[in-house]
Order: sequence, then structure tokens, then C-alpha cells
Amino acid sequence: MVVHPTAENLDLSLVTLFTGWAMTDEVQRRLADDGFGDLRFNDGVVIQHLLRAPLSVTALARRMGITQQAASKAVTDMERRGLLTREPAPGDARTRLLRLTPHAAAAVEAARAHRAALDAELAERFGPDRIAETRAVLAAVLAHLDRDDAVRNRRVRPPA
Repeated sequence: MVVHPTAENLDLSLVTLFTGWAMTDEVQRRLADDGFGDLRFNDGVVIQHLLRAPLSVTALARRMGITQQAASKAVTDMERRGLLTREPAPGDARTRLLRLTPHAAAAVEAARAHRAALDAELAERFGPDRIAETRAVLAAVLAHLDRDDAVRNRRVRPPA
């Protein structure tokens, strides 16, 4: 039997995933309209680790759970696009610390503003109580699956 999927007959994991993708695409579109068209979704996976403090490539790779070579490749690309800089670590000139550029910091702020605006648009369309309940249910699902700690500690990764 052929099933023609719709949002109404998909299981919760797929509806949630596809909704997240759609919302992310919308935020990316708005960022591009603001002049941040050079950003990629995966840049956020790196950026989330550098928001608190600069890190070495080795520390970044460890936090991300990837090889140092994979982290270096991502960092080199982001550095080329003006999102990251490498600076000597205080007290250890051999270690280079990764820092967000002003362009990357502005992109983070713009992304936050666009996500908040999208949340407000959805609350206006569907009602603030429904959006709050949806957020609460999804947060409870994260906790049930023991993934809320990853969110709290900025260690969210796509599934393996």
C-alpha cells in the first residue's frame, strides 16, 4: 500500500524534524536578506561552542566529538569566509585560539532576532498558549530522551 505522507499522518519525530528544517530555512532566508548569505546551518554547530569563550581547534574538536582534522577543515572554511579568527593564546604562543569575528557576532544576534520574530509570528497565528504548550511538550520530549543536557551545555549534534 502506498502512503502519501502529509504533515497530519507523519509520526511525531518526522513532523518535528521537518518543522525544524522549515523554520531553519526561513531564518536562513531572513539572514540572507540581512546580508548574512554567507552563513551555513553547520556554522552554528561550531559557533555555539565559541559563544562562551575562545577555544583551540583541539578543544573545539573534543567538544564537538569529531576529529581534529574535521574541526580544522570547518574552521579553515569559516575563517576564509570571515567568521573566525585565530589568535595566540595568552601564555602559550604555540596555541591559537578561535574567536568569532564581529561579522559572526552580528550574525548570531540577527539569527536570535529572526528566531524570536518567527516565534512571535507563530504565536500570533496559532495563539501564544498553543505555542507555549508545543514548546513545553517538545522540551519534555528532549528531557525524556536525555538530550536536554546537550542543549543546556551547547553540545547539540545531528544524530550519528
